[in-house]
Amino acid sequence: MSGNVLEISGLTIDAGDTRLLEDVSLTIAPGERVGLIGESGSGKSITSLAIMGLLPRTLRASGSIRLAGVRHDVVGASEEELSAVRGRDVAMVFQEPLTALNPTMRVGDQVAEAMTIHGTQPSRAAARARAAELLEAVRLPDPADLARAYPHQLSGGQRQRVVLAIALANDPALLICDEPTTALDVTVQAEVLDLVVRGVESRDAALLFITHDLAVVATVCESVAVMYGGRIVEAGPVEQVFRHPRHRYTQGLLAASDLAVDPATGRLRTIAGSVPPAGELPEGCVFRTRCWKATDACRVTPPWTTEPGPLGERGFACHHPAQTEMFV
Repeated sequence: MSGNVLEISGLTIDAGDTRLLEDVSLTIAPGERVGLIGESGSGKSITSLAIMGLLPRTLRASGSIRLAGVRHDVVGASEEELSAVRGRDVAMVFQEPLTALNPTMRVGDQVAEAMTIHGTQPSRAAARARAAELLEAVRLPDPADLARAYPHQLSGGQRQRVVLAIALANDPALLICDEPTTALDVTVQAEVLDLVVRGVESRDAALLFITHDLAVVATVCESVAVMYGGRIVEAGPVEQVFRHPRHRYTQGLLAASDLAVDPATGRLRTIAGSVPPAGELPEGCVFRTRCWKATDACRVTPPWTTEPGPLGERGFACHHPAQTEMFV
């Protein structure tokens, strides 16, 4: 592991004859905050499910996923081994908290249960006491009263805070957040993002933040990996990637985001077309059918990429990398 919290190497996922993810490699160091960005269908969420060992049985995974403190590779691990890892070494905050919470249990009991299952508190009483502290730490109003409530009695923002409290309960080495603020209004979103950052910083935990919102990545993360067509096409420190994008897809995402406005029109640009369905990606460069700089070389040869590595390294997969600086 070389001291890293997460090392993904050559991760490939297939659904029958359809390839969903191909040769994904990503390394996260202790305390590092990494954003994983791309349009819907790019492969972000399936990557997170693979890390958690939550892939449906209909999918076939190869490659390697190593987590700090875990003796075996997540790929091919037994359900018993994965259950011991999830919620302890690695934890996840999902996009829709209502589906992540048990509707028949009071929320305080659910936070306490996360610690009881893994034996990280000496007793049930200690787990309940720690649960009350965690609910207060995520800034729930009247945490003692809300601990006795059921999920349906809370607002969306309150439920997401409960899910975050559960995820942080056992001080995981890696926290994964998959679009955790999409359904929240702007004010609540900012509060939840602040809680996520404070939560990982206070534990020196690493963060993998999955989103389509580049402004969120610029605020929360130190480094970023860009996904398209089930592949990582660019990676590196956020400031470098956002100011000097090398891959044309990254350049298009930035031009279409709130971070950049066309100076001639005052409007956002768009990327023509949409992400092709899995199994219908073009040969050569997977982005070439939407790229305004594609040539015959892009049609024939998959672009070479440096392997995305620790913070400070750059990787990109493009035959004709962009050179223009973007002021974002």
